[in-house]
Parts: sequence; structure tokens; C-alpha cells
Amino acid sequence: MITFPDGTVVPALGQGTWNLGDSPASRNAEIRALRTGIDLGLTVIDTAEMYGNGRSEDLVGEAIRGRRDEVFLVSKVLPSNASAAGTIEACHASLDRLGTDCLDLYLLHWRGRFPFEETVAAFESLIDEGSIRAWGVSNLDTDELRSLPEGCQTDQVLYNLTRRGPEFDLMPWSASAKMPVMAYSPVEQGRLLGNPDLTQIARELGATPAQVALAWTMRTSSVLAIPKASTAEHVLENAAARDLHLSAVDLERLDRAFPPPTHPEPLEML
Repeated sequence: MITFPDGTVVPALGQGTWNLGDSPASRNAEIRALRTGIDLGLTVIDTAEMYGNGRSEDLVGEAIRGRRDEVFLVSKVLPSNASAAGTIEACHASLDRLGTDCLDLYLLHWRGRFPFEETVAAFESLIDEGSIRAWGVSNLDTDELRSLPEGCQTDQVLYNLTRRGPEFDLMPWSASAKMPVMAYSPVEQGRLLGNPDLTQIARELGATPAQVALAWTMRTSSVLAIPKASTAEHVLENAAARDLHLSAVDLERLDRAFPPPTHPEPLEML
């Protein structure tokens, strides 16, 4: 489990939805995958208005229909919409597509031309009207996080074994602020799965490469991983990562195969 600054506690493994909803032929399987995840306790579901121009939110809305109270629902506003009025309008449109009256967490997708203060003021208005419970950001580096007003609950960033840059300064700063990080693409959109070092370690542990990558991402209580899974079978595989223990020796081997950063690195995005 991880704890947000406002005291909200959620599972450290959730479900991402990037590219879900794009194919009508896969819709039923994707809905079944999301519902399977909820059944297994992967109750954080992350989406965004950008994903498929709203198609992902529409899919999520159908998947959680009748089960909204079981889900911690996250969506994001595009920076081009993040003005005072635009943020509120975008949020209302997301709520309509999701079939709910409130988001648990609403994020700025990345920094754009509107000042943080303007977007945050809109977030606070949305909290006051009951449309969101909390707000956060995505794809912001350490210096940008330091400049935020109080109230930010998380920073969602690209983080996995091959993208360890946030460990140098962003994650230590977030930990000092008691603000967990959300890790998107924790298996590098599947590209990690063919890595020979990861494959060998997984084989020795009786696990899959994806499970090792996810267990590594969740090795502390300060990272919430949101892998995407488009089938129920894939969700089952991901969920099993919660039971995989990585020893100090395992972690040292992963450090040798995927070295941690030794200097500040620009925040990467996909």
C-alpha cells in the first residue's frame, strides 16, 4: 500500500489504460481485464482525456459501472486545456465519459503554457464543487515540483528498470515531502520483457520478467505502479507480482544489469 499526503491509502499496484479503448474488436476483452483487476484488488485505475481522445475514459466508465465505490479513479487534463476555465470544462467532460460525478485524483498531464497557479486554482474550485477529491501532476521534474503550491498528492512519471533517472533527485525530494510517485510504463511498454538479464533472474525466481520488473518498481512503499493490461490473463500475471519477494542479492543483480543514476538526468517522457 502507499499513502498520499492527504492520508488516502491505496494499493501500490494499479491499472493503466494508455491505448485501451482504441480498438472496438478488443473492447470486451479490455473491459474484462479492468474488471478482473478490480476483483484482484488492483483498484487504482489511471486514465486521461488524451488517451484515444476520450475513448479510454469511455471504456473505463463502462468497466466500472456499478462498481465505482470500489475504485480509486484517476484522470488527467491536457496542458492545452489547463487554464482556469478550461480545466473545469475538461474535468466535467471527463466525468461525463467516465459516468461518475467525482474523480479521486485529477492530474495535470504535463506542464504547458498556463501558470501552475492558474491550474491549481481550478483544481481547488473542482474540489470545492465536489468534482474531484484531490489533485496532482504528471511528468514534472524536481525543480517544477518545488515550485508547486501546497496540496499536490503525487507526480506521475516514467519509471522502470531502464528509466531510473528519477531516483537521483526527484524521488528523494518526493520522499522528503511524503509524496508518493506514480510509475507509468513500469515494464517499458513491454520492451523490458526480452532483456536477457531480467529473463535469467526471473527464471531463477520462478517468475516472469514482467513480475520481476513490477516487484522491483514496488520495492518501497513510495511508488504506485500502473501497468497496462489488455487481457484478464495479463492482469493475473501482473497481480502475482505483489507476492514476489526480491532479496538484497536480487536487487544487487538488478542494479548491475540496470545501473542506477550517478548524476542528475532530465526527466524522460513517453
